[in-house]
Amino acid sequence: MAKFSSSEDVYNVLGTFFREAATDDQMGPEIQKSKLVIQFTYTDPDSQITIDTTNIADGQYFTVIEGETDKQPDVSLSMKADVANQFWLGKLNLLMALSRRQMVAKGPIPKIMKLLPAITPAYAKYQAYLEQIGRSDLLQV
Repeated sequence: MAKFSSSEDVYNVLGTFFREAATDDQMGPEIQKSKLVIQFTYTDPDSQITIDTTNIADGQYFTVIEGETDKQPDVSLSMKADVANQFWLGKLNLLMALSRRQMVAKGPIPKIMKLLPAITPAYAKYQAYLEQIGRSDLLQV
């Protein structure tokens, strides 16, 4: 059974986490340097989050778009929402997930791989965030 109950649940958890990351001085600058539009398309439940490093607002390193958008991504990653949760907990290796087709990527994968060092701090921050919002159910993978 999926851990996320609805697309709104995905947006409340992952979308909010990404919006917090957009202002993070540790990760944000490196992500912004990529100049990529990265789109995450989730199933179980169906939802979509787009990270746009080309269009930023004051105090943010990138923009987060929840739901459908006309913005054309440079890189698209498709997966179950539970797989995304595992990844952000640091319990899923990106290369292994791609090779096992748990994640399907379109676009310049080497550019995404270059972002891995920049997002490594997100793993501990995501776990702390889940604890803070009372979603310990998402910590069990």
